[in-house]
Amino acid sequence: MIDNSTFNGGTVEYHTLGCKLNFAETSTIGKILADKGFRRATYNETPDIVVVNTCSVTELADKKCRQTIRRLIHKYPDALMIVTGCYAQLKGNEIAQIPGVGIVLGSEQKLEIAKYLDQWLLNRTPSVVVTPSKDIRLFSPSCSRGDRTRYFLKVQDGCDYYCSYCTIPIARGRSRSGKIADMVKQAEQVAADGGKEIIITGVNIGDFGKGTDETFFDLIKALDEVEGIERYRISSIEPNLLTDEIIDWVAGSKRFMPHFHIPLQCGSDTILKIMRRHYDTALFASKIARIRHIIPDAFIGVDLIVGMRGETDELFQESYDFCASLDISKLHVFPYSERPGTMALNIDYVVEPQQKSIRTHRMLQLSDSKLKAFTERFINTQRPVLFEQPHKNMPMHGFTDNYIKVEAEYQAEMINEIGNVILGNPNEEMTLLSTLAK
Repeated sequence: MIDNSTFNGGTVEYHTLGCKLNFAETSTIGKILADKGFRRATYNETPDIVVVNTCSVTELADKKCRQTIRRLIHKYPDALMIVTGCYAQLKGNEIAQIPGVGIVLGSEQKLEIAKYLDQWLLNRTPSVVVTPSKDIRLFSPSCSRGDRTRYFLKVQDGCDYYCSYCTIPIARGRSRSGKIADMVKQAEQVAADGGKEIIITGVNIGDFGKGTDETFFDLIKALDEVEGIERYRISSIEPNLLTDEIIDWVAGSKRFMPHFHIPLQCGSDTILKIMRRHYDTALFASKIARIRHIIPDAFIGVDLIVGMRGETDELFQESYDFCASLDISKLHVFPYSERPGTMALNIDYVVEPQQKSIRTHRMLQLSDSKLKAFTERFINTQRPVLFEQPHKNMPMHGFTDNYIKVEAEYQAEMINEIGNVILGNPNEEMTLLSTLAK
């Protein structure tokens, strides 16, 4: 077990569950502890501290978090277990009841981990520090690389939408964001470190700058000026915040890739109202049509929830038909999960688990057909690919500008470089087996 004498020279193992935002924040936690003298534990090394950054987007996510925590406590019984993230914010006391957990930090405290570690060293007793969601005000920009070539830049946190099925406003608090100048500095540091691609992340990134004179459009224009960064991707952005101005600007940008990720959640206007979403299917369809008209090759991913309370057979079919009508590239399908404290629990009609599973399968089949159709459009064409570091003795992988996954024969000089490839035929996972263009 860690003691005061090892505080300035101990080892830490990090585990992150959930979204890209969590990965960015884990990277910042790692930097904070590195400044206190800790280093990341190497392979097969027993860590002094284990940090688990959790997710709570669904009931299954909660379950995976509990399993991960218990597994790591069993593996490292003498290590200090620190748990943070959304699951810790929502159910901190539940986590504290797991034997072996030392510190539980809520969303406001995760980036003050060094202070709470100091306190633990003095008291040696388990502690739970969770702030009510309305008091979560801290914003700290985070940027992570992990094992990939791409970097994830956190520009915004929290959400003011309070959709009826969602606990994110409770877990992460009100919408807040950084300053453009600070985001630009982060991007400049990525460029200095040799990074080529940045994914802009947040809970509701289109809300960037709310309450200030800065906007998300201002942010992406400023980031586009950073020398050395060759690619940006905009992560999930609400359709009502994806303005025509943003779409048109991305179409003319050299650095922002033709790639959009837009949450629909349901293709039925009745269910969208029940969900308390901020748009209808007509607005959503108009955004897809505009993207496809001015950026024909763009990859368009769409989030979808299946089996929401209130979703009758007729309303599901309405949603299915609407999704089928959209010229999109892929559906990211999530079965609806009951979340404590949400307004959706007041809706009487409940979709049975078996029916929910059938509907999920149908939507996934639709997604597969759309991805296949989109990907096959580009076979025997040439696209630029940023190649990532492969596992030992494995082929190179990377993504085209329009987010088609590519596999090519390993060439060391191409790692973290952009090269043109001739896109070949797909394998079973719809990865295109390709060759570098001469």
